[in-house]
Amino acid sequence: MPGCFKKTLFALASLISFVSFILTVVAMGTPKWMTGKILCKTGADLVNATDPELVKFIGEIYYGLFRGGKIRQCGLGGRRSKFTIFPHMVKKLNTGLHVMIIMFLCVAISFSLVSFGFCILNAIKVPYRAIKGPAGACLWNFLAGGFIALAVTSFMAAVKLHQLTERIANFRENVFQFVILEEQFEDCFWLCVASATAHAVNLLLIAISGIHFPKIKTKTEEANVTAEDIMY
Repeated sequence: MPGCFKKTLFALASLISFVSFILTVVAMGTPKWMTGKILCKTGADLVNATDPELVKFIGEIYYGLFRGGKIRQCGLGGRRSKFTIFPHMVKKLNTGLHVMIIMFLCVAISFSLVSFGFCILNAIKVPYRAIKGPAGACLWNFLAGGFIALAVTSFMAAVKLHQLTERIANFRENVFQFVILEEQFEDCFWLCVASATAHAVNLLLIAISGIHFPKIKTKTEEANVTAEDIMY
């Protein structure tokens, strides 16, 4: 049976793995990975809008991995609309990269659950096989955190290198052209970053569990036996 110290560490690691699983699932299903401000360039150019008038042509956009929405401001008031990435819009994006992001997160979710199971196993007993012990728990945490990091990096590449926000903003816009004025990563993106960080914390906890701390030995007082004690 593992000691109390190791039980506590692996119990904490299992909790962190489960929290990471929840964070990743929530992040995937929420449509706010990115928000931004979009300028209706065509409308602004038609009326030669100056700085004070540009406010009437600045709208908003938000999106996640599967859906999103935007507010179009082209001089006639805001018009709200929602959209889905699949099945139509994904053809206009970098399809391979977008699908890879989703696949990376799905694999990371699976590894998070496996990591949760391995940490529970190590908290209950000392596994006979080494792969089921701390080494296995390290492996699954490393893979889960690594795939989440790949997904986050790929999403950043899609936004910064492949103009993901601009492509989504101009999807099926035959008359107006939109320019991105501002964009920022939102809570769901940072949830994935937190999830990857959680697995890094798990690796640290598992490493600490392998440290053998010296046992504190207490010296027992030697009993002084005299001839008088023996008589009595």
